[in-house]
Amino acid sequence: MADINHIAIIMDGNGRWAKNKGKPRTYGHKKGEDAVKKVIQRCYELEVGTLSLFAFSTENWKRDSKEVSTLFEILGVFLKKFLSTAIERHVRIKIMGDITQLPTKLQAPILNVVEKTKDFNRLTVNIGLNYGGRQEIVRAVNLAVENNMKVDEESFKTLLYTDGLTDPDLVIRTSGEYRFSNFMLYQCAYSELYFTEVLWPDFDGDQLDIAIEEFSKRERRFGKSK
Repeated sequence: MADINHIAIIMDGNGRWAKNKGKPRTYGHKKGEDAVKKVIQRCYELEVGTLSLFAFSTENWKRDSKEVSTLFEILGVFLKKFLSTAIERHVRIKIMGDITQLPTKLQAPILNVVEKTKDFNRLTVNIGLNYGGRQEIVRAVNLAVENNMKVDEESFKTLLYTDGLTDPDLVIRTSGEYRFSNFMLYQCAYSELYFTEVLWPDFDGDQLDIAIEEFSKRERRFGKSK
């Protein structure tokens, strides 16, 4: 496998996938959960260090309230079911984003799974919830001001939600869209980008392998000349 430690994914296309099948958008989100499980499994097999998943952005509150509620329900069920697997396989669940604005009944299972897996290091699944890259940077700046910190790049990283994680090597976006959508703006300065037309519910371990194979063909220079 290519030298890759951190994969970040903008999971997109659940709604379109469902529409293509004559189903409501909420059905697409439920099927998207299956894709999440498959990708986590493949990252575990490949011994990837970190998998970051963009689950709910600060802008997603603008969606229909029923759709938002369904997303939260799916997430809550997933975390409760996945906890036993995470413990068995030493998978750490980490959250980036402000969960204090999420429904109270969802905050408890989130905090529970984070607490019970915090010491594991086989694979870190970093989930973006009520997350936005700009919001994260502003939050970090405010923390620096509050603590009278003079920061450089390295110390600034400690103020981000991803403190302790390496920057993404590869960022994948599904569904044929070609933008970051406010995802990990600071961390992805030198990430390799991979875009696919595949809608998220159809993304699986084989699709991940294709993305990694493409990544392996690239020369990463981090601003250096050839």
